[in-house]
Amino acid sequence: MACLDLLLHIDSYPAPMPAALIDESVALAASLGGKLTGLAIEIDIPVQSNRMAEYLIGLSALGRQEEERCREACKAGLEHFSTAARAAGVFNEAILGRTNYLDRDEDVTRRARARDLCLLPRTPGIERQFDVAQAVVFGCGRPVLIYQPGALGDLATWPEVAVIAWDGSRGAARAMADALPLLKRARLVRVLTVVNEKPGATFELGVDPVRHLLMHGVAAVRDEIDIGGETIGVAMEAYLQREGARLLVMGAYGHSRVREFLLGGATNYALRATACPVLLSH
Repeated sequence: MACLDLLLHIDSYPAPMPAALIDESVALAASLGGKLTGLAIEIDIPVQSNRMAEYLIGLSALGRQEEERCREACKAGLEHFSTAARAAGVFNEAILGRTNYLDRDEDVTRRARARDLCLLPRTPGIERQFDVAQAVVFGCGRPVLIYQPGALGDLATWPEVAVIAWDGSRGAARAMADALPLLKRARLVRVLTVVNEKPGATFELGVDPVRHLLMHGVAAVRDEIDIGGETIGVAMEAYLQREGARLLVMGAYGHSRVREFLLGGATNYALRATACPVLLSH
């Protein structure tokens, strides 16, 4: 699969996306030879007001102010995106959507379904982005790349080391296939199995995916680490830092239950905490 058709979610609320994150995303699209669509979504804030709230704080007016702040952030983000993407030769479209605050997740998910890859930058300290990422990963049926400021530099050139979290599952297989355009750019791909964390994750489980990657011309080796008494997040982060990983590829695991998910430990870690970019497939 080639990454020719990419979608970038330009977050606008509660804080606008930094311009540097947009620039990094444009650079990645250019390095992949793809075209990039920017999506920013204005929000309508439902206000359940009453006389006391209006008298004390002017709740309805505050809601309108927040909507206007979001609107201006959307326009500024799309303007910056359009300029940068056109200059890099990757501009496809700039979409300004509008939806209820509570439905933003579904709007991004719907638009990501007909894309090769959805880019979801993560600004530290904004918890609402976790909800958007969670919904898109589990709902769009396409690979999603999550990253924080400054993390995309190596992916846009030639990453030294990429890691596939391999437990032999359908999700891991899907993620490996979805990530091939990025894995082919790495100097080395490490197929990592964390043992004593899941019943089926055993030593030498990575032999077959390594064979498959070698058939595609990807330099690959297998690794195993024993989780011991640590959490999966702590164990994986220590491994990624030790090996100098610049990309983590993994399947996402969770069960939907009316707008909330029960996440596996590794998925929760990947959505929230990993320092390097992570490509998730479900």
